Amino acid sequence: MRILIIKMSSLGDLFHALPTVHALKIAYNADIDWVAYNEYQELIRCFTDVNRVIPFPRRTFPHDLNPFLSELRLYQYDTIIDLQGLLKSAITARLARGRKRIGPSFHREGSRLFYSAIASKRDKNRHAVEENLDIINYLGLPKVETAFPVEFPKINLTEKKPRIAILPSSRWQTKNWPAENFISLCQQLKKERDASLFLIGGHDDIALCDKIAASVGSGIVNMAGKHTLINTGSLLKEMDLLIANDSGPIHMAAATGTPVLALFGPTDPRRTGPYGSQHRIIQIPVSCSPCFSRSCKLTDVSCMSDITPEMVKQAAMEMLGTV
Repeated sequence: MRILIIKMSSLGDLFHALPTVHALKIAYNADIDWVAYNEYQELIRCFTDVNRVIPFPRRTFPHDLNPFLSELRLYQYDTIIDLQGLLKSAITARLARGRKRIGPSFHREGSRLFYSAIASKRDKNRHAVEENLDIINYLGLPKVETAFPVEFPKINLTEKKPRIAILPSSRWQTKNWPAENFISLCQQLKKERDASLFLIGGHDDIALCDKIAASVGSGIVNMAGKHTLINTGSLLKEMDLLIANDSGPIHMAAATGTPVLALFGPTDPRRTGPYGSQHRIIQIPVSCSPCFSRSCKLTDVSCMSDITPEMVKQAAMEMLGTV
C-alpha cells in the first residue's frame, strides 16, 4: 500500500500529525510519502515512518510547478490524506494520483469540494493531535500508543547537567514573555541549580538572545541563529528541560522526550500545548484569554506579563527534581 500525506506547515503542526502517520504505518506497513513546504523537507526526512518527501515550492511557485507535479504524480496512491485542510492542500490532493481523498474535520476555504470523504465532524475543543487522529477512527484502524517517531543526529555536549534550553521568542508578540523576566529566570536558575543554560532561536531572535546572554553572563550558551531545524532537534534531545513561549519548538522537544515548561497567554494549551503528561503549562486566568490575537487591546499583555519569574522558576525546579 502507498499513502500520501499532505501537511505543508507549520513546525508544530508537522509534529501534531506524526501520531497519525505512525498509526497508519503500523496498520498497513505502507510506503508513506509526505508533501510539505520545501523548508521543512530535511526535517521530515528525520520522521522514521516516512519513505519520501515531496517539497512544495511555495517560494518559487509557479515557476517550479512542473517538477513538483512530476514528483507528486510519480505513484498511484491507495489513499490520499490531507491534514492541512486548506484550499491549496486540497487542490494538491486532487492533483495527486488516487481516488480516495480524505480531508480533516477542520477543513476550510472550500477545500471540502476536493475530498471524497471527511474524517469526522468538526470539534475544536480538543488537542490538534486528537483532531488528526480522526483519520484512524474513520478508517476503522486499531488504536496504537501515541508516538512521535523522529530521529535527529546525535550530538555530544560537555556542559554539566541539568541542561535547560530557553526559547524566549515566538512568531506573535502577544505570546512573548518579557525579556526582563527571562533574564531574571536565567539568573535564578544559575544561582539555585547551577544549571547549564542554552538560548535557542532563529535569525530574527539574535538581538533578543544577545541581550539576555549579556545580562546573564557566564554559564549560558547562546545558539540563536546558529542552528538549523535539525541541529535544534538534536540539541533539544540532550536537554533536561525546555522553557518556552507557545511556539513550534515546544512540540519538537516533546517529540524527542524532553519535558517542556510552556508559558501560554493568548492561545489555548488544550489545543496546542505540548502533548503528554510530562509537560507543564503556566497560564494566568485572565477574562480575555485565550483571545487568539496577534495584538492586545490592553497595554501590557497581562496574560503574559503577570507570569512572574518566581512562578516559572518554582515549576522548573519541581520538574527538574534530582536531575
